[in-house]
Amino acid sequence: MELAELKSFGKPDEIREFPKGRLELVKIGGATIGRAVFEPGWRWATSVQPLAKTTSCEAPHFQYHVSGVLKILMDDGTEIVCRPGDVSLLPSGHDAWVEGKEPAVVVDFQGMIDYAKTL
Repeated sequence: MELAELKSFGKPDEIREFPKGRLELVKIGGATIGRAVFEPGWRWATSVQPLAKTTSCEAPHFQYHVSGVLKILMDDGTEIVCRPGDVSLLPSGHDAWVEGKEPAVVVDFQGMIDYAKTL
């Protein structure tokens, strides 16, 4: 018999901080869901790449964009601009950064288990 579960990002199971950003993780129903807050000036290549030690972001993402504007540049040259209310599916191999002066907040249902994790 399965039981109902309720979790809140107000009391995350784990918090990871990195330059100009923060990731809150909740574990529920066997899944790990992340809420990321990227401040203006955040860019994966400068804020997370030093932790990941990969050329581009290798985490796939399935995200709901809550606020702010996030621009993504895929390794194949495809550019995507994500705004509040958008849902994005990003395979491995990309860079991303905040456009404008508002923090970009995303809820990610797939790729945050190892994101910005220090070794």
